Amino acid sequence: MSAPRLASWAYAEEFVPEPGVADAARRHGSELGAVPVGTGTGAALRMLAATGASRSVVEVGTGGGTSGLWLLSGMPADGVLTTIDVEAEHSRAAKAAYAAAGVAHQRTRVITGAALDVLPRMTDGAYDLVFIDADKSNYPGYVAHAVRLLRSGGVLALDNMLWHDKVADPANRDEQTSILRELGKQIRDDERLLPAMLPVGDGLLVAVKR
Repeated sequence: MSAPRLASWAYAEEFVPEPGVADAARRHGSELGAVPVGTGTGAALRMLAATGASRSVVEVGTGGGTSGLWLLSGMPADGVLTTIDVEAEHSRAAKAAYAAAGVAHQRTRVITGAALDVLPRMTDGAYDLVFIDADKSNYPGYVAHAVRLLRSGGVLALDNMLWHDKVADPANRDEQTSILRELGKQIRDDERLLPAMLPVGDGLLVAVKR
């Protein structure tokens, strides 16, 4: 990437300032080893939630609560975020972040557990947006459930779909890169979905369910 394009990417990433509560959650999440979404990705998530007036949102991968705060800030005041993470420490950090931001407790359902155990118990076609940012090896399973959970017109969003510039390079064939590359192609070719790859953060793949 040329220098001017790098400068433009950095400008775009920082175009929307990160709220203080999200910054605090990001720093805490990083300390826990839960890599948070960047500001550009967070702003995109907020916009997606707002555009669809998303009242029922599922997040796979709670982390320290950064992405949840961005999503909640775009959702209507009566919207509910259901967020799932296998690590209890992440769940506690997210709850603290939501409280610090003044989010009413009834607006969040924080579930500690393996997402592939939780998602099958959730209702088909009942959600407006599903955001996935967890262990990459299970992305295909998460997506299969997400498409089932979304209503018609609902939005699927996956973080890290460019995976540190590896996905675009066919010479990179490590397991995680290969999983994400193949999954991207499957989503692109799925007739149920209308996808676009947004070059924010580490790659945000979004798709609308027909």
